Amino acid sequence: MKKQWHLAGIMGAALATSQSVLADWAYNLQPPASPVAQHVFDLHNLIMLVCLGIFVVVFGAMFWSLIKHRKAAGHQAAHFHENTTVEIVWTVIPFLILMGMAYPAAKVVIDMKDTSNPDLTIKVTGYQWKWGYDYLNEGVSFYSNLATPREQIENTQPKGEHYLLEVDEPMVVPVGKRVRLLITANDVLHAWWVPALGAKQDAIPGFIRDSWFKADKIGTYRGQCVELCGKDHGFMPIVVEVVSEADYAAWVARKKGAAQVAAAGAAPAADAAGAEAAAPAAQ
Repeated sequence: MKKQWHLAGIMGAALATSQSVLADWAYNLQPPASPVAQHVFDLHNLIMLVCLGIFVVVFGAMFWSLIKHRKAAGHQAAHFHENTTVEIVWTVIPFLILMGMAYPAAKVVIDMKDTSNPDLTIKVTGYQWKWGYDYLNEGVSFYSNLATPREQIENTQPKGEHYLLEVDEPMVVPVGKRVRLLITANDVLHAWWVPALGAKQDAIPGFIRDSWFKADKIGTYRGQCVELCGKDHGFMPIVVEVVSEADYAAWVARKKGAAQVAAAGAAPAADAAGAEAAAPAAQ
């Protein structure tokens, strides 16, 4: 018996291991980096504890009954059919448990759906198989494609640290700002998901769904499309870089400058093409 209690103590200590260690072991959710993600993480832990308590009570009572009231111990089975008290108890207790779980869950869901008063709005469009980002406040637009080398995908080179989770153009947002996402798709169903930021929403052609996040920490956060969208579904990752406000302003200036240079270079080429097309007609 002492050995059994010692084993139970070890298991209890393991369950009580800190959040950071569990994250390092990859046995838990990603460390939250936004208020919504923190609420989801706390709700997950709370519900898991409730489920653990129910498991211990139900199976503990079942095994105690099997061991202590077995026929070999001289017990006789009781015969009864109706007990109003027992029926009330096993109806009221589950009801209270469900209500206790529903209240915090409803608060988190309502918070996730509240996209009001954004500091920044970005339209996200899913394509087969890449993401398009349009910064509606800044006039910046670009595509974000998988950056993992083909040699790694074909197993001719060792895989990198962020295999299939790296892009050529990440989404860049300022830290501490409320970012609203307008999410849609150009072809088939996709889904935009970055777990550390607590943002997940289906991208549906012809519809615009919204979500939001506010990153609390500067850093790089990664996610993936989580709606089966075709043969390259696993090759359209999401990378969000959270930077300071000064770095964000500098990034926007660089993107706008690059767009102006590209537009200036495209204009002479278009004029030359138009002149070539008009020459035969004039002859």
